[in-house]
Amino acid sequence: MKRTILGVVGGLIAWMAIGFIGGLIIRATWPEYVAVADNLDFTLSMKIVRLVLGAIATLGAGWVTVLIARSTMAALTPGIILLVAFIPQHIMLWDKFPLWYHLTFLLTLVPLSYLGGKLQIGASVRSDAAPSAMG
Repeated sequence: MKRTILGVVGGLIAWMAIGFIGGLIIRATWPEYVAVADNLDFTLSMKIVRLVLGAIATLGAGWVTVLIARSTMAALTPGIILLVAFIPQHIMLWDKFPLWYHLTFLLTLVPLSYLGGKLQIGASVRSDAAPSAMG
C-alpha cells in the first residue's frame, strides 16, 4: 500500500514536472503562443500542442506510478485524480475552448495514465529479457 501511495504521488509530481517543462519550452520557442496565452485565445495548432503536452505528461504520470508502485492498476489513480481536479477548471474555462478540446483532455486522462503504466511494465519486461553485458 505504501508503494502505491508513493507511486501515485511520484506520478502526479511527474505530471506537473513534464507539464511545467513542456510549457517553458513552448513559451521559449513560440512567441505567438506567448502573445495569446493570457487571453487563452489559442489557434488550432496551439490547442493541439497543449493537448499533446497533456497527453505526454499523463503517459509519464502512469509510467512513473507503475515504476514505483509495481502495480499496473495503480496507474489508474493519477488519471482519476487529475480528472477530478480538472473538471472544475474546465467548467470555469468552458467558454474559452471548444467542446472537442475539453472532451479530448478530460476523457483521455484515465486511459492515458493507464497506458503509461502498461508501457512501463512493457519496458521492465523488455529490460529483464535483455542479455546481460556481463555475459
